[in-house]
Amino acid sequence: MNAPLLEDPLSLTHAEPLASGSDLDRILPQVNRFRMAEGILLSDPKKGVTVGYRDIRADDWWADDHVPGRPLFPGVLQCELAAQIASYDMLSNRFDAQTDSNLFVGLGGLEAVRFRAPVVPGCRLVMAVFLKRARHNLCRYVCQGYVGEEMVFEGLILGVRF
Repeated sequence: MNAPLLEDPLSLTHAEPLASGSDLDRILPQVNRFRMAEGILLSDPKKGVTVGYRDIRADDWWADDHVPGRPLFPGVLQCELAAQIASYDMLSNRFDAQTDSNLFVGLGGLEAVRFRAPVVPGCRLVMAVFLKRARHNLCRYVCQGYVGEEMVFEGLILGVRF
C-alpha cells in the first residue's frame, strides 16, 4: 500500500480550497476542536479521490501537552483528519446529505495504519483519500497524508452510513 497515489502532492500544498469554513459546516458534523479538516483541495467523484488539509500550528490545543518541548501532531488526530476527509466524500459525493438531514456517517474501522514521519507545527498536512469500494452503507478508502512531497501517513479507513 505504500506506493504514492498522488502524482504531485506538492502542487496541492498551496492550492486554493474548493471548500472551507461554512462549506464544511454544511457537510461535516464535527465542530471546534474536533474539526480537523480545514479545507478541501480536490474532490473528483468519478476518480474517487478527495484531498483535504490541516495547517499544523504551534498554538493548536494539543501542542503544549503532546510531547512538551517537541510537539508532535497526534497520530489519532491524523486518523481523525483522514476520516473527516472520507466523510466529506461520502456525504457530498456518495450519499445525498443535502436532502437527508438525518444522514450520518462515522468511522467503521482502521486497518494497516502507519505513521512514516513526524508531523510538527509549521507545516500543512495534506490528506488524500481514494475510494476503493462502495457498498450500500459502507465505503472503503486508501488514505495517504503528505507534508510537502513526503508521505507521512497511510492507512485504510472504513466509513459507515448509520
